[in-house]
Amino acid sequence: MTEWTNDMAIQQWGTMPRTLLEEMAHDGDFAKRHLINPVLLRMLGDPAGQRVLDAGCGNGYLSRALAGQGAEVVGVEPGQSLFDFAVERETVAPQGIQYVQADLCALPDLGGPFDAVVASMVLPAIPDWTGAMRACVHALKPGGLFVFTVNHPCFEQLWSSWRRHGAYRTDRYLGEYEIPGPSGVDFHRTLSTYLNQLAGLGCHLTEIAEPGLAPQLAADGPDGIDAYVHLPNFLVVAARRGDIQHGTLPRTT
Repeated sequence: MTEWTNDMAIQQWGTMPRTLLEEMAHDGDFAKRHLINPVLLRMLGDPAGQRVLDAGCGNGYLSRALAGQGAEVVGVEPGQSLFDFAVERETVAPQGIQYVQADLCALPDLGGPFDAVVASMVLPAIPDWTGAMRACVHALKPGGLFVFTVNHPCFEQLWSSWRRHGAYRTDRYLGEYEIPGPSGVDFHRTLSTYLNQLAGLGCHLTEIAEPGLAPQLAADGPDGIDAYVHLPNFLVVAARRGDIQHGTLPRTT
């Protein structure tokens, strides 16, 4: 496997073509629209008046959605074409979103802690993902909410496998490996790897979701999309940061 660095990955993802960015400008692609966004937004709850970090914000669609619901949003994105597109949209239709171009592992001062941090489909694309997750958690207030989404480690290449075999097949899981895509490379890591890192950062897990596609949506979709009805291609995780001094959550009433 190539010895990837964050800079290498950022350079690759940062050349995403504008046509693709425009296609996903409103609510992402099919999977985000129907599988990820509804669960992620439910877990975040009402963001009005909340200070939210969109970590690895991409083209900024989620930042714009949260700002539209009254959140104070900071979006961090290192990839050049993605960052430029997000800034352009904010310039054309201002929502008060602050965009910062930075590696998640080397965050500048973002103006204080956040009530919530969301990292949607970001960690699988980062070689130093543990540093990125640590930065996300450290950006939170004690008791703040961290929501992240990843390719489900057990069913990452679901669509391609289903189209080829009519079922999901894999012959490896425990080792890390690359998953090349049209816009960049993702990295396979086990489910326990993600969750153990989260626990090691003093976070309290509150919910895990494995969203499935509604059958009626699959009926009119492309070949193989019915796989999403039967198996989860994505994992959505919500956790709260523990108290800074004691590693526990503040008491709630």
